[in-house]
Amino acid sequence: MEFSVGDVHVVLSSERLAGIDDADLVEEITAPDAEATVFLLAGRGDAWPALGLRVAYAPAVAGFPFAVHVVPETGVLFVGAGRGVHAYRLDSPRLLWHDETACGFWGWSQYGDVVLMSAELELAAWSTSGEKLWATGVEPPWTYAVHDGTVSLDVLGEPSSFPVRTGPPVTGVT
Repeated sequence: MEFSVGDVHVVLSSERLAGIDDADLVEEITAPDAEATVFLLAGRGDAWPALGLRVAYAPAVAGFPFAVHVVPETGVLFVGAGRGVHAYRLDSPRLLWHDETACGFWGWSQYGDVVLMSAELELAAWSTSGEKLWATGVEPPWTYAVHDGTVSLDVLGEPSSFPVRTGPPVTGVT
């Protein structure tokens, strides 16, 4: 599969991609209990390929996809697979951060200048430039929606709302 967002082009495959070793930055991300492997090439316009990844991840069952989110304005590529989540800068390619979810990654979404990551037991936010803004624990069944910059979160029938940029209030801190 391949797609472009703005001037960023991404190619994904379950087979090793020709040219992956020609990328400016080549990384292997492995999970000891890996159930699936995805190869990724990404770059901007004439800086192709900037990034080459081999991602071996778990869990890889229904509900825990491999997913990327591209922010062409900042040149940041968010990658989620299994329990691992990562962000890469495509200009002068480098890993910005790596994080782990407790159970499994679900997906990415963007609201203005905030990228949300949903996982089995967590909802977290980063700026579109890759800076972590906040994270909160959740427990299934849970849902969220964002409207006019406000997150409406329902965890086990307990509703809450908070600004998407600043996250939920911190409790227990004086």
